[in-house]
Amino acid sequence: MARTANTPVKVVPGGDSYLNASRVKELCAEALKARPDAELIEMDATNADQYAFDEAVSPSLLSDVAVVRVDNLQNADEKLAEAIISYTKQAVKDPAGSSIVICQHEGGAKGKRILEQIIKAGAGKEEVPDLKKPDAQLNFVYKEFEKRKRRVEPAAAQQLIAVLGGKTGELAAMCEQLCFDFDDNPIGLERVNQYLTANPQVTGFAVADKAIEGHTAQAIVMMRAAVEQGTDPIALIGALAMKLRTLAKAAAVKSGTISQAEAKTNPWVLRNATRQLGGWTSAGMSHCIRMLAWADEQSKTNGGDPLYALERCIEDISHKGR
Repeated sequence: MARTANTPVKVVPGGDSYLNASRVKELCAEALKARPDAELIEMDATNADQYAFDEAVSPSLLSDVAVVRVDNLQNADEKLAEAIISYTKQAVKDPAGSSIVICQHEGGAKGKRILEQIIKAGAGKEEVPDLKKPDAQLNFVYKEFEKRKRRVEPAAAQQLIAVLGGKTGELAAMCEQLCFDFDDNPIGLERVNQYLTANPQVTGFAVADKAIEGHTAQAIVMMRAAVEQGTDPIALIGALAMKLRTLAKAAAVKSGTISQAEAKTNPWVLRNATRQLGGWTSAGMSHCIRMLAWADEQSKTNGGDPLYALERCIEDISHKGR
């Protein structure tokens, strides 16, 4: 993550929302550490005005300087924006004697002009990655383990991304908890799956894998155990449907109907699904997807039997829809 020059005003625009919020928090902590006498003042540009900002950055009875956090910069009105720009121009001339201002911007087109003007006035810009690509997510997971002086096996890291990709906060918390709970170094796939068994998506994937492998009885036992432990059947149905949709995408990529980019699926997940395609036909896959839609309806209908529907789906998946 890029570090900016030591300027009194910093902006953190866009990128992954979790990393954006984390960086803003880090900058506030660093500023307060550098100036222990300063007070932290937080405001939201959505409802703050120029007078509140001017008062925040001005000397008070408690301290000559403050650390001012401005969230949602993209929502600042014209007067507030002008006040921040004007203050930035003044503050860069006297960094040591000025209050520190940290502005958070959600990214996108809204408020882009304000952002550009503040940077032009001398504010430092903090770059935050967006983590949209699987490689970026994988790199994030590796770094989460590295900063705790730990390692994670590639398959384990890929499993974390397959389940929690796009949920950066949950992904970071999971990496931290794995390091806290287990001494293994590196953390392996078995540990990850062991830790994630309470997650219905993981349980659903595991059930689907057993069914696809033809192990009908084992898949049904796993499904019943998950339900007894409190997992909602509809969550398992959703996970099974997601697995079948991934198989369908893998089949479409393999046949050349769509490209890997058009599949919009983690490459590792797509490769695994491709390996599981043996014996499947388009008709069989369509049948299983229709069965899961029926099971979903059963779980939402009074008088329906979602467990029976789940068992039927597992049986059909294990026979590849035949």
